Amino acid sequence: MLDRSSPLPLWAQIVADLRNRLAAGEFDTHFPTDEELTRYYDVSRHTVREAVRRLQADGLLLRERGRGTMLIRPELEQPLQGMYSLAATVRSKGLEERSEVLACKLSTAEEVAMQLGVAKDEQVVYIERLRFAGDEPLALDRSWLPADLARGLLDADLSSGSLYDSLVQYCNLRVTNGWERIRPLNPSVHDREILRLPSTEAVFAIERLTWAGDRPLEWRISFIRGDRYCFRATWTGPVGNLVSSASQLL
Repeated sequence: MLDRSSPLPLWAQIVADLRNRLAAGEFDTHFPTDEELTRYYDVSRHTVREAVRRLQADGLLLRERGRGTMLIRPELEQPLQGMYSLAATVRSKGLEERSEVLACKLSTAEEVAMQLGVAKDEQVVYIERLRFAGDEPLALDRSWLPADLARGLLDADLSSGSLYDSLVQYCNLRVTNGWERIRPLNPSVHDREILRLPSTEAVFAIERLTWAGDRPLEWRISFIRGDRYCFRATWTGPVGNLVSSASQLL
């Protein structure tokens, strides 16, 4: 399994192999002890400990006295600096990004008429997608768009990527501006099961309204797993002069 004639140190070869096995989900329930790794790779305990130490330094493992070695699941961090893409964030972490389309159909606008500025009996395109980061569900998106603008999405492949890229490709529409509001929320039992969310965790509930020019284009409600995702805000300049247009006291 290890190339002992290679100039690459044995610990480095073990690190590379363990990374591949971690990515494949082999150690989701149990990470091997040093003794088990020593037998598996037929190397010294010192070599194994160096490989594990390197994985610890990379933030992939946590070793605690009396508890052994545990996996640290990567957290997806989203900077708050204008429009962002969940798909791009997932891909930037080296994870496969895909979506399971749960619904893509015409509906009435009764529950979203005010947000989209349309009549209650007007048709809208309703899209529901379960977004994945690797093999794990990460977010549940529910979007409503005016049918006269976004009907082309009914024929779109929405199994991966950003909805806004599909709007450009299938509807020749670009988002020009928008806003969103983020709150912590305990999801319904149904949504929790879809997201495979542990009972002790909450979601980020994100309401988003976007425009294409002077027309409201999309009203979206997203639930993103709080155990896998976080937001980061940055700022510059004197603290006393800071003005936030993205926050609101409730």
